Amino acid sequence: MKKKLVSVLLVAAMAATMLAGCGDDAGTSSGSGSGSSNGSGSGAEAGGGSASNAGSGSVYLLNFKPETDGAWKDLASTYTSQTGVEVTVLTAADGQYSTTLQSEMAKSEAPTIFTIGNTTAAQTWNDYTLDLADSALYSHLTDKSLAITYDGKIAGVANCYECYGIIYNKTILEGYCGMEGAVISSVDEINSFDTLKAVADDINSRVDEINEALGTDLMGAFASAGLDDGSSWRFSGHLANMPLYYEFKDDGCDLIAGEAEIDGTYLDQFKAVWDMYVSDSAADPKTLNSGALNAETELGMGEAVFYQNGDWEFSALTNPENGFVVTADDLGMLPIYFGVDDANQGLCVGTENYWAVNSKAPQENIDATLAFLEWVITSDEGRDAITNQMGLTAPFDTFTGDYETSNVFAQDSNKLMSNGKTAVAWSFNATPNVDDWRADVVSALTAYTDGSGSWDDVVKAFVEGWADQWALAHEE
Repeated sequence: MKKKLVSVLLVAAMAATMLAGCGDDAGTSSGSGSGSSNGSGSGAEAGGGSASNAGSGSVYLLNFKPETDGAWKDLASTYTSQTGVEVTVLTAADGQYSTTLQSEMAKSEAPTIFTIGNTTAAQTWNDYTLDLADSALYSHLTDKSLAITYDGKIAGVANCYECYGIIYNKTILEGYCGMEGAVISSVDEINSFDTLKAVADDINSRVDEINEALGTDLMGAFASAGLDDGSSWRFSGHLANMPLYYEFKDDGCDLIAGEAEIDGTYLDQFKAVWDMYVSDSAADPKTLNSGALNAETELGMGEAVFYQNGDWEFSALTNPENGFVVTADDLGMLPIYFGVDDANQGLCVGTENYWAVNSKAPQENIDATLAFLEWVITSDEGRDAITNQMGLTAPFDTFTGDYETSNVFAQDSNKLMSNGKTAVAWSFNATPNVDDWRADVVSALTAYTDGSGSWDDVVKAFVEGWADQWALAHEE
């Protein structure tokens, strides 16, 4: 394993996750705190203000989510036209937020708004995070647990909260339920791993029959489980969350902070779900890491019924410009039933997306930044962009009426919770040296899947790799 080589870069990667958030890295944003100061010291107080008193400063947002790039740039242009305050938006490429943040923070004109994903990232960037306790942003937060507290300050405030599970094509699935010999008669009967697998197995074995009966273009039950860099985070992060969550729960430790050693108690369940994804798909198991597969397109074009991903996909799947055949009425989301506590399990709910404000920016830029963020969450233009254009679910008390989420996946999550189901915490936020740990897991998973390796190698990468990376991440 790696030791203290390139220690600065190791810190940079320490809390970066794919994420998640989702539709891009699907994970935390972190990086080296070694960038130079671009202005006043870190003792600036959080202020705030409306667009009308934004002052003479400027704003620089380093955006975490590639799929929201256009909406953020349009919103920035609107704000500038209204106030005269310059707002720059730079969006990091898929999987590159950590390195982009490190690079940009070292510049003389560094971002004034950046994203951190968890407490580890807050620690990494502690010298650069302004205390947001007195900001309008924090005051409007509906659930104060959706803020990162570190070193006695509010280091980050969630800009959205997200859920993920198994997206499904409701129209095709309901059509299947009406066919002779279907293993279920209603989508509501899918409430356990065993039932989900039985349905997926049956659909995958009857693709031609289903297409003839329903006039569909189905290729397989599940969309391809890509193991390339642009897709593997769905499994080394989001699916890996399931065994981590249930083991942390058994051990009574913090579900988000995790623990130094894991036993892999629920890796048999992980294997069962993964095997289903692979066997009940049209994709060749030997080419999953080729980068030639596009699961989003497969679901969007009606070529697959099931697709593990998150509510951030709603905007892309329902955007007419993308040319997909599915509409909002076709879509729903199921939990990733794991065969552990299926009767009580809801979707995986959390966030890795916390706005942080650069405390080393000049004071006038800090003031302008806080005013801009307040405008984003209180103005009609800002709330419309967040909810209706970006398809996000915002955790602020200003998002009511027309600005409540129209995201059907978030609605499904809320319905499950209102029915007493337990949301699964995002325990993958605890992953140590996340890029290295995930890379090793993906490598072993790829070898297992293409037949060149064994499942024991996956378990080793998962369990021993966790302990090794935890030790590296926490060594003095």
